[in-house]
Amino acid sequence: MNRKPGRGNRWGLAVVGLVLAILGGSALARGLGAFPQNWAPSRTTIVDANVTGFVARTSPWIWWLVALAGLILVAVGLRWLIAQWHREGRRTLCLHDTPTGVTDVSAKGMARAVADDAETGRSVLRADARLLGSRADPEVRLRMTADESAPLGDLTRHLTRVVLPNVRDALDRDHVRAVARVSLEPPSPPQRVVH
Repeated sequence: MNRKPGRGNRWGLAVVGLVLAILGGSALARGLGAFPQNWAPSRTTIVDANVTGFVARTSPWIWWLVALAGLILVAVGLRWLIAQWHREGRRTLCLHDTPTGVTDVSAKGMARAVADDAETGRSVLRADARLLGSRADPEVRLRMTADESAPLGDLTRHLTRVVLPNVRDALDRDHVRAVARVSLEPPSPPQRVVH
């Protein structure tokens, strides 16, 4: 039901961020002289005679490796950008396509209706929804903020008995993939009106 497409994305970004933080921290520490001076002296350049000698000895094939690494980075970056673009919500969803006509619904309007439906739950403070997928395989992504003091069973019952059946009826599908992310927070204190 939940393929968790964002988990790999988050892990990938976390690993890249960690590697860059380690490299940046190491360069800063080297420049400040935090490493032993016989191992990484702070007053010398990083690209010294050893590095230039290695490049001279391994030229020209090292430049082919650098170019290949650059192409791989470009391909990975493009794939990530395309994945972000494809995960955007749909504008319309075609429900029926027959010789007599086509039935389209506004994905934004449908998502707003799903969010409004979710907000009718007693424990739901706020809700937001997106409609993804295709006509044959629609998917609803629902983000909700719920009252942390309310029983989670109430929220689960509201989703399974009200929200999801209404989504299936609206989309005229027996099965609709749905992912609900719930965050809990204390309810806002009641506002006092002074006359």
